[in-house]
Amino acid sequence: MSNGRSGKGEARRYSYVQLDVFTARPLEGNALAVFTDARGLSDAEMQAVARETRLSETTFVFPREPAVEREHGVRVRIFTTEEELPFAGHPTLGTAFALRGPDRQSAAEGAPRERGGAREIVLDLKVGKVPVEFTTEKSGRVFGEMRQVDPKMGESHSREDIARVAGLELEDIATDLPIQTVSTGVAFAIVPVKTRSAVEKLALDWKRTAEYTERREAKFLYFVTRECVDPEARMHARMIFYNGEDPATGSAAGCAAAWMVAHSVARADERVLIEQGLEAQRPSRIFVRAGKEGDRVVNVRVGGHAVEAMRGELFL
Repeated sequence: MSNGRSGKGEARRYSYVQLDVFTARPLEGNALAVFTDARGLSDAEMQAVARETRLSETTFVFPREPAVEREHGVRVRIFTTEEELPFAGHPTLGTAFALRGPDRQSAAEGAPRERGGAREIVLDLKVGKVPVEFTTEKSGRVFGEMRQVDPKMGESHSREDIARVAGLELEDIATDLPIQTVSTGVAFAIVPVKTRSAVEKLALDWKRTAEYTERREAKFLYFVTRECVDPEARMHARMIFYNGEDPATGSAAGCAAAWMVAHSVARADERVLIEQGLEAQRPSRIFVRAGKEGDRVVNVRVGGHAVEAMRGELFL
């Protein structure tokens, strides 16, 4: 039981569940630690815990009364090893999966008991309310799909600038599609690359990239190519994240969905598959779609599967 309350001299105990997200197979996809009842943890402690897990993101759930959660959603905070994020894709989807299961909700006093098997769970994130809808496939697997906030289509970037910070040759970057910043809560520059081999040989200098993005709208670069391994996939993606590899980036995939619809790579409301994580030996399958109202891209949805990998307790 994790409620952060203890008698004098006793360790505080916080339960967590670890899931692999954007995959239906353990030890693939993007790993996520979810602390299902983080009441009592300070901001500094949450950041330290995220460094301890050494995962790309760790989430912390703050249960509230059922009536409050019905109106406002389940309060969740997302931390990387470096900072708190207002939104991130695989933590949103994975946390919703963790909360949905009948044996995965917190048993602490005052914790909601209405989430098991829910068709929809709404998370109250720093970016706002993000709903995650669940459906059961014919195979019996559960598929979750989040609706991200409507995208903001931002500035374009020069091929020369991106080639320099990414360690690419100028001719590696596609000329028929723009390098453009898109945000559904976190801003990514979507970088179209001609070939999968060019994506595989990325030699991104994180320090140089950070210096570049600090001067521009984008926080991260998301590299995509139409050359895929899976014949069902529309895009093969890769993202270097804090000097490491992010196996599945749901927030970036949502931005890529908006970018694809805006530039006619995908049709409005067409669900397409983005493959990611192959270079990190963590294959991930991210299903995306986005709608259109006039010239505006709206209703960005990002979905996939998740599987529980382990459980544990933190002692403080």
